[in-house]
Amino acid sequence: MTTPTGSVLSVNVVHTIPEAPARPTAIDKRQVVGAVEVSELGLVTDTQCDTRIHGGLDKAIYAYAAEDAAWWSERLDRDIAAGQFGENLTVVGVDVTNAVIGELWRVGGPRRGILLEVRLPRTPCSKLARHIGIHRFHHAFDQSGRVGALLGVREPGAVRAGASIRIEHRPTHAVTIRQVSDGLTPDQARRLLDSEGTLADDLRRWVERILARSRH
Repeated sequence: MTTPTGSVLSVNVVHTIPEAPARPTAIDKRQVVGAVEVSELGLVTDTQCDTRIHGGLDKAIYAYAAEDAAWWSERLDRDIAAGQFGENLTVVGVDVTNAVIGELWRVGGPRRGILLEVRLPRTPCSKLARHIGIHRFHHAFDQSGRVGALLGVREPGAVRAGASIRIEHRPTHAVTIRQVSDGLTPDQARRLLDSEGTLADDLRRWVERILARSRH
């Protein structure tokens, strides 16, 4: 068995959904106590408001590193609570920004733990800026490269704060969350397209567009 890389600092689910006139959003995540069941579509006590953009098999769980939150806390000169960026899992000791697309995380033990797959970087929108209360913050968040990872659930189970995280597999293509977020080169796009496993639908479309442009 691989040595634990890190652990789950906090499990976060939707707390409130704002009333009109704002568009409904489930970005307000707060820490919960105890184990939370996880299905193929994510934490069973969580929700997504706009399922055209959020949720689904490729975006079942959103993870953010406590180390990246601390980086933001220093720059913004304010506390960043667990879940404040809308993440379901606040993790520590795991380099989420440089996680490889297709990387597998074993979270918790083999009996009731879960197996997660790194699928996509987050693409932040203006709802993040409104939630944080900083005009156009989503642009700064995106440009930082510290956008967190959207995860698929390969094996359902349950998750709780304190659960260990082990990296069970790391694909050889070596293309990371940050590289996808920053914009792939044609070489990186080709390595992803030729890699083992399947790509998230959104990512496959991005890769195919990059390769199509490179041929012209």
